[in-house]
Amino acid sequence: MSEQLPQNAGAAKTNFRLDEVDRKILSLLQEDASLSLDQIADRVGASKTPVWNRIRKLREAGVIRRQVAILDPEALGLEACFFVLIRTSEHDKDWAARFLKALRDRPEVIEAHRLAGDIDYILKVQVRNARAYDRFYQSLIGEVKIHNVTALLSMEEIKATSALPIPDIAR
Repeated sequence: MSEQLPQNAGAAKTNFRLDEVDRKILSLLQEDASLSLDQIADRVGASKTPVWNRIRKLREAGVIRRQVAILDPEALGLEACFFVLIRTSEHDKDWAARFLKALRDRPEVIEAHRLAGDIDYILKVQVRNARAYDRFYQSLIGEVKIHNVTALLSMEEIKATSALPIPDIAR
């Protein structure tokens, strides 16, 4: 799970100048990463070798982090999505390390963000049902001290995408 909570999440990336062909390649890969090199080359109007070289450079520059299959949670019986708002009175390095380890050790945490403002963290937790969420919650608070937890059940997913808008310069 370390890829979802990278150690260097705040590290600055080197700017990578994208041209129109790069943007087309990235759009195609975000839509369907299983496209063959021949299909991508055909759709961007370039030959296979230059497209392969561009994809390799985009990976090396960190523009493309990884390629994954996106699974349907309901097909896997994971029908409950909770957004968990966490406030803590602890802010020392030891607590933060224990908290991050607790999140990394729990596959049901599919996103975690540290926030500015009144809420310290927000988690996206995908589980079978409310009982499974309660087991997650009890386990988490048994491992790390948390001042306040608010869980919000998503009633309907209105929009979900992993596709990013692609600007002229990726940062």
